[in-house]
Amino acid sequence: MVILVAPDSFKGSLTAEQAAQTIAEGVLRVLPDAEIDLLPIADGGEGTTDALLRAAGGERQEIRVTGPLGEPVESFYGRLDGGRTAVMEAAAACGLTQVPTHRRDPRVTTSRGLGELMVAALKDRPERIILGIGGSATNDGGSGMLRALGAKFLDARGDPLSEGGAALSRLARIDMSGWSWPEDGLEILVASDVTNPLCGKNGASAVFGPQKGASPEVVAELDRALERFAQVSAQTLGRDLADAPGAGAAGGIGYALLAFLGAKLRPGVEIVLEATRFEERAARADLVVTGEGRLDTQTGMGKAVLGVAQAGQRAGTPVIALAGSLSGDLSALKDEGLCAAMSIATGPSRLEEMMEDGRELLTAAAERAMQFLQVGAAIRKDSS
Repeated sequence: MVILVAPDSFKGSLTAEQAAQTIAEGVLRVLPDAEIDLLPIADGGEGTTDALLRAAGGERQEIRVTGPLGEPVESFYGRLDGGRTAVMEAAAACGLTQVPTHRRDPRVTTSRGLGELMVAALKDRPERIILGIGGSATNDGGSGMLRALGAKFLDARGDPLSEGGAALSRLARIDMSGWSWPEDGLEILVASDVTNPLCGKNGASAVFGPQKGASPEVVAELDRALERFAQVSAQTLGRDLADAPGAGAAGGIGYALLAFLGAKLRPGVEIVLEATRFEERAARADLVVTGEGRLDTQTGMGKAVLGVAQAGQRAGTPVIALAGSLSGDLSALKDEGLCAAMSIATGPSRLEEMMEDGRELLTAAAERAMQFLQVGAAIRKDSS
C-alpha cells in the first residue's frame, strides 16, 4: 500500500515536515509494510519557502531583517534555478508567531522585514519572485515593506510617519523619489488564499485584525488608517486597487503588492502543489493523508486541506484529514474530495495542552485512522 502523507503545519505545535513524519509513524504502527511518500505542504503561510525548496532542490539563504516589532530577527529566503527565481514568506519576516501574545498590537507592527528580504533577493537579479504572505502579524497596508523599497510616508508637515498601521491615519504624501524597485518586468507571484478587499467590514482590519491582537476599537482605528493610505496611494499612483480581491491579505500587504509592484495573486496551495507534482504522486498512491491545526468553514475558502482534497479527487485517490479541531459545517469539503476528517483530540482538551502534546496526539490519531481503514477493508471483504 502506498500512502501519500501531505499535511500543512499545525501552527504553534508542529511544522509541516514534523507533522508528516509524525503521521507516518502512526501509519506504520498499523501498516508496517506500507510505502510512505512524505510531502509536507503549505498554502502561502509558514513553511511555503521550505516546501518549494524541497520540491525544486533550491538553496536557503539566511539573513537578519527587521522583525514585526522593529527588533532584528533571523529570517531567510530561497533561491531556485540558480537565483532566477526567489521564494520567500511574510511569516519568516513579520510573522505572528514572532510576536509574544502579550505584545501583539497591529497598530505598531511593521512589514519592513519582508521588504528587506525582497531587497536581498534582488542581488541575484531574479526573473520571478514567489511570495507567500500568510501568517503576518501586521496591519500596516504593506507600508513597512514599501519603506524598505525606498518609499517615504510623510505627514502634513513633511515629517516621516512612524512604523505601523495606526500612523497611516496621518498620511499626507508618499514620496517615491527614492524608489528602488526594478522596472524590467520582474514577475511577482503572490501565494495567498485571501480575496478580501483592503477596507470595510470584509477588509483586512475587520477580518484579520482581531487574531493579531486588535480590539473592536482598534479595528475601527486601523480601518480608517488604511482608508487614508488607500486614498493617498491612489493619488500617488493614479489607480485605486483598494477593492481588488486579495488587497486585504496579510493586513494589506496584498494591496501594496498589487498597487505598487503589479503582483499577481494565486491560491498558495495551488502554487505549492504544482511545484511538488502533487497530482502525479497522488495518482500512484492508494491513500492521501493530510491535515492542519484546524478544519472549519474557512478551510473551504482555499486552505491547504481543500487544495489537497481537490487534487486527490482529480487523481482518483481518496483523501482523509487529521486536525487539531473540527468546527462548523464541513460538508463542502466532502463535496471537494475529502472522504473523512478526524480530530486528534481524545476528549475535551485545552488548546495549550493539545499544542504541547501535538506529536503524541497526531501519532495516535494517524494510528486510529489506519485501524478504522482496516475495519472498513475487512467489512468489504466479508460482504464480497
